[in-house]
Amino acid sequence: MSAPSTSPIPVQSSTKGSSERHHELTKGLTTRHIQFIALGSAIGTGLFYGSAGAIKLAGPAVLLAYVVAGLAVFMVMRSLGEMALREPNAGGSFGRYARQYMGSGAGFLVGWMFVIEMLVVAIADVTALAVYLGRWWPDVPAWVWITAVILLVTGLNLIHVKVFGETEFWLSILKVGAIIAMILGGLAIIVFHLGQPGSAPVGAQNLVEHGGFALNGMLGILLSFTVVVFAFGGVETLGLASAEATEPTKAVPRAINTIPWRILLFYILAISVILCLVPWTEITGDESPFVQIFDALGFPWAADLLNVIVITAAFSALNADSFAIGRMLHGLAAQGDAPARFARTNDRGVPFMAVLMVAAALVIGLILNVLIPENVFTVIAAIATFATVFVWVIILLSHLGMKRKIARGEIEQGPFSTPGWPVASWLALVFMVLVIVLFAFDESTQPALWAGIVGTIALVAIERFLVRPRRSAQDAATPSRESTL
Repeated sequence: MSAPSTSPIPVQSSTKGSSERHHELTKGLTTRHIQFIALGSAIGTGLFYGSAGAIKLAGPAVLLAYVVAGLAVFMVMRSLGEMALREPNAGGSFGRYARQYMGSGAGFLVGWMFVIEMLVVAIADVTALAVYLGRWWPDVPAWVWITAVILLVTGLNLIHVKVFGETEFWLSILKVGAIIAMILGGLAIIVFHLGQPGSAPVGAQNLVEHGGFALNGMLGILLSFTVVVFAFGGVETLGLASAEATEPTKAVPRAINTIPWRILLFYILAISVILCLVPWTEITGDESPFVQIFDALGFPWAADLLNVIVITAAFSALNADSFAIGRMLHGLAAQGDAPARFARTNDRGVPFMAVLMVAAALVIGLILNVLIPENVFTVIAAIATFATVFVWVIILLSHLGMKRKIARGEIEQGPFSTPGWPVASWLALVFMVLVIVLFAFDESTQPALWAGIVGTIALVAIERFLVRPRRSAQDAATPSRESTL
């Protein structure tokens, strides 16, 4: 039997006689764009606020959890990079890789799981932006800010991919600069004793005192993985962005090899400073741990500065989320797993229908956020946590499928290989599955597990009974259409 084709899946035109270029994405992202899109996507709420929950679970030993999770995420990124660079001009949609190496069902499942995840996160981001802006203009209704933010993000994503890349680059620069400032501010407190943020003296002794480095033992470290891993969520956006890179063979390897370490370094340094400043037992999670640093400095403008930082972080994340959803919908449409209209691009190579759908979903989601009781919406939002790890598992499984085809001689090995193969890849996969299993052992994450299971079953059923029959009918009709060309 002949080896299956590995060429890009052609997009069927939704309008007879339309040009192929109306389905192609523009190559407008430079190497620095690619690097900072991934960096900006992963540095946000997970660091500024989510770190408190991880610290409460593991204590100072949370630093070990970040290191282990960072190594596993690095393997996910290397796996994604190897698949992307084997066909650098075919795009980096992990939905396409899942379809190519695992089957059409896997491609549909991971693609839509990612879309759902990003939509929920985007709704949370735009809601948070309204709250942050309300600090300075409390008399302005929240819907005004929400409408303005949706219009702005949609406009940025419709103009040209280079505009998006440039915007995300500078927003990420601001976020990274803010984190560096926080780290330096914390070090200033430690070295120059500018303030007393906690009940105990500042210093490295806070890492081992107050119950010890790992008071909650191995169980605490394991449970913290459910929070820590999600903090790295967004790095997979790099794969989607690679489809529009001007030099993918240069930009993608550089980003994949450096971004995980940069993110890990920022997290480790920032959280280490926090743990040295304040006994971990005093971190309640009611506010961002970083707030304590600025409060301790005693500067009157500290609160407003922090508000600028969180606004920048939330807007950057929302901008990247909208980009990622639009490109994934474009890829799903190219595979026949989404309406064909989402594959169409405008004269600037932007999938405008997919971007507009994201804007509409944000509006609908915000309406539901108001109408649905808060506890019910929390369960729905928990899908985002489950979906992040789920997407990474599928990426790793797709990579394993590719490696099996290479071993059988069906396809050739690409220029970018995964280190430590196969042991490192299998360890990363086992780790990700372990994280999903750990959701069942903590009451705060059990809703994420159940919501994820229900969502997965629903998507599998939709693909099996609705999408697959329609796709089979279209495939059967394809030869007759081609014969008339």
